[in-house]
Amino acid sequence: MTTQQNSNNNALHNDLIVIDGLQYSNWNRTIFEQLREGGVTMVHVTIVYHEQIRETLLRISEWNRHFEHNSDLIMPVRSAADIRRAKELGKVGIMFGAQNCSPIEDDIGMIEVMRELNLMIMQLTYNNQSLLACGCYEAEDSGVTRFGRQVIKEMNRVGMVVDMSHSGERSTLDAIDISERPIVISHANPTSFHAAKRNKSDTVLKALGESGGLLGFSLYPFHLKNGPDCTLDEFCDMVASTADLMGIDRIGIGTDLCQDQPLSVLEWMRNGRWSKEMDYGEGSKSNADWPRPLSWFRDSRDFPNITNGLLARGFSPEEVAKVMGLNWLNFLDDALKPE
Repeated sequence: MTTQQNSNNNALHNDLIVIDGLQYSNWNRTIFEQLREGGVTMVHVTIVYHEQIRETLLRISEWNRHFEHNSDLIMPVRSAADIRRAKELGKVGIMFGAQNCSPIEDDIGMIEVMRELNLMIMQLTYNNQSLLACGCYEAEDSGVTRFGRQVIKEMNRVGMVVDMSHSGERSTLDAIDISERPIVISHANPTSFHAAKRNKSDTVLKALGESGGLLGFSLYPFHLKNGPDCTLDEFCDMVASTADLMGIDRIGIGTDLCQDQPLSVLEWMRNGRWSKEMDYGEGSKSNADWPRPLSWFRDSRDFPNITNGLLARGFSPEEVAKVMGLNWLNFLDDALKPE
């Protein structure tokens, strides 16, 4: 690629609305600066995994302090209009999400309460069976539960997005069928690209696309062919084949970037309070730590690499704009509105 082509591509990237469908980084001002330097317009941030109601409120209060102390860099997202406003202001929009249903405990009334506190996206499960559905690590997937059906209905009503990233196959297909509004798989890849338990079959992805849902491609090495050695070209080939399967309007980015987090956080994600024995999740006893990062995506400053890679793969500028953020924005335009 010539210097002029690089310059043109970087200019294109700077004009884009760039949305990252999931991160769980160790948030601080340096990371907020990296997001802005990488041209990120909005990021869906995980505020809780196994935390329950009181702990979730504490995480929200921590974010209130982040907004107060970094108001020149970040702003809360309460609607899709706020994403456009963040772009206009040159700030990074922050949208809250939960990677489990723990924040509502066993109380359906907490869905509306959490939505009023700007919790916009909630996964029904995190790897294990929950009160709502079955996680992808269980041997048998019993599908969405009776409580889960009621929760999906209520999430639809209040404008909270159903996320099935860590759920099993049957549960995910159930959620697509039960939900009256399209759902997301915010951070996963096709099983056909890499056979990780967390990745999704073509059956799921086709159903997701046909229902108007959205897939966010994960850059977490455990979800990629060849792990940390996955190349940008291989990643872009995966995007292209998934676009053929689901449609160009049904795909986006959800990096699953967990930047500057200690091992203790990874262990909390994998073990929570449910296990006395160490669970290694997508790793193993011999590979228990965070995976080595990709050479072409170490932090949010590397988002232009994805734009350049997609252009080099043959995607048009309009298609790249969709994948990098417009598809997420169009999805959220409707999904975040209460009925």
